[in-house]
Amino acid sequence: MAIDVLCEVNNCKFWEKGNKCAADQIYVVSHKGKKAENQEETDCKTFDPQL
Repeated sequence: MAIDVLCEVNNCKFWEKGNKCAADQIYVVSHKGKKAENQEETDCKTFDPQL
């Protein structure tokens, strides 16, 4: 499992200085079922906007 997960979306509540993701888990989904052909076909469901 990856130790460091980088994220540039700094309006997410899990974002930390240095573009680090502080979430306990990362959940990524595909728009095309179980297989994605490129990054545009995926989304990070872990994203939670800061209030």
